[in-house]
Amino acid sequence: MDIKSDMRRSGVGFAIALAISLALGVAGTWLLYRMLASERAPQDATAGFLATHWTQPLRPQGEAPADYSPIEASLAPEACGTCHGQQYADWSTSLHSRSIGPGILWQFLVLSQEESNGCLRCHAPLAEQKALMALQYGWASAPTQPVPPYVSSDLHRRGLVCAACHVRRHRHFGPPSSPQSAQSAIPGSRLPHDGFVAEQAFLDSRFCSTCHQFPPKGRSLAGKLIENTFEEWRTSPAAAQGLTCQSCHMPDRRHLWRGIHDSEMVSRGLRRELEVTRGDAGRLIVRAIISTPGVGHFFPTYVVPKVTISIHLRSPVGSREIARRVIGRTVSVDLDREISDTRIPPGGNVVLAAEVDTPRGVDQVEFRVEVAPAEHYIRMFQSMLDRNSSMAPAAQTILREAIRQAQATGYRLDAVTVAVPGLLDGLRRSVAN
Repeated sequence: MDIKSDMRRSGVGFAIALAISLALGVAGTWLLYRMLASERAPQDATAGFLATHWTQPLRPQGEAPADYSPIEASLAPEACGTCHGQQYADWSTSLHSRSIGPGILWQFLVLSQEESNGCLRCHAPLAEQKALMALQYGWASAPTQPVPPYVSSDLHRRGLVCAACHVRRHRHFGPPSSPQSAQSAIPGSRLPHDGFVAEQAFLDSRFCSTCHQFPPKGRSLAGKLIENTFEEWRTSPAAAQGLTCQSCHMPDRRHLWRGIHDSEMVSRGLRRELEVTRGDAGRLIVRAIISTPGVGHFFPTYVVPKVTISIHLRSPVGSREIARRVIGRTVSVDLDREISDTRIPPGGNVVLAAEVDTPRGVDQVEFRVEVAPAEHYIRMFQSMLDRNSSMAPAAQTILREAIRQAQATGYRLDAVTVAVPGLLDGLRRSVAN
C-alpha cells in the first residue's frame, strides 16, 4: 500500500493538513467567519475591505502597469526592501518569512494538490506562489504559460511575503501613514508604484484574524475551536483597553510578529512570583504563581506550544524537582481527541504549590518556566515516521529535518529564585515580570 493511500485510510492526511496549518490558520475559512459575523454586527468599511482583500483563492496579479519598473512590479520581498528597508529587515527575522519550511514541505510529497493548497492559503497565499509550487511538484493544474517577469523563481519558498498582505492586482495597500513616515511627492514626480491605498483595516485585529481564527463551525474538539485566537482576544481585557493584535505583535508598526517562539516576548507578557515560608516542624511551604497580564489571549493560544512550570530545591551540589505542571492544550496527533486543556485565560493565573521537608544543604528554591513552542508538531511528525515506514526517502529526510528544527525552538526563561528562610524567618518572596 502506498503512503498516500495509507494516510487517507487512517485519516492522517487530514490531520497533517490541519495540524500544520495551525501555525497561521486557514485563510479561506475566515471569509465564512466574516459572513457569519456580519449577521451579528453591523457591517463597516473595514469588514467590507477585508471581505474583498482576502477573498480566496487570491487572484493572480495580472499584467503590471506599463510604467512600472521591474522593482515596482516585483513580488519578491527584496524588491519591497529597496525602499522599505526596516520592514524587510524585520520580516526577514519573523516566522512569517519561514512559513514555508521542512514542516510543511514534506507534506507536498504525500498529499494531493487540493490538500496542499489548503495549507498554502496562509503559508504562501499568492496565486503566483501556488503556481510555482504546482510546477515544482508536477501537480495537474500547473500553469503552462511562462512565469511572469515580476515573479521570482523562489517566491513559493519565501513564505508569507510582503505582497501577500500589501499587493492586489499590482495596487499597493497599507495603513494610513504615521506622522513619522508620511512623505510627499516632489512636484511633477511619480511616487513608486503610484503610491498606495491607505486602509484602516491594517490597524484592525480583524486583519490578523484572516489566518488566526477558525470560523464558528470550524474544526473543534471538546466544544472548542482548534484555532480561536481572535475570539480569545475579542473578549479579553486587552481588547477592552483598546489594544489590538498589532499593539503587541507589531509595536511601532514593526514587522516582527514575535510570539511564543520569542523568549523576550513571552517574558514581558508574564508575571512570575515565588513565595517560600516555613511551616510546622520546619517544613518548606512553596507557592509559584504565573499570570499573564501582558498576554491578550489564552496562554498559550493554540494546540502546538506547551509551557512547563516547575519548582526545584537547590544546593551547592545539585537540585531536586518537587512540583511540575504543563500549561497548554494537548490534543492527539490525529486531532480527533482533546487530552487536556490547562491554558491560562486572559486575566487568569496558575498556582503551583508544594510542602516538603528541607534536605540538608538546600539553600535556594527555584521557579522554572520552560517553553516548547512546537511540542505538538514534534509528536505529530514523529508519529508520521513511526506509522508510515514506507514513506518515500525524500519525504522522510525532510520530515526528520522538520523534527530537528521543531526541537530546536525550545527554551527556558531566566529562573526566579528565593533563598531558603531560616526557622525563625517569615515569608520570602521574589517576583519577575
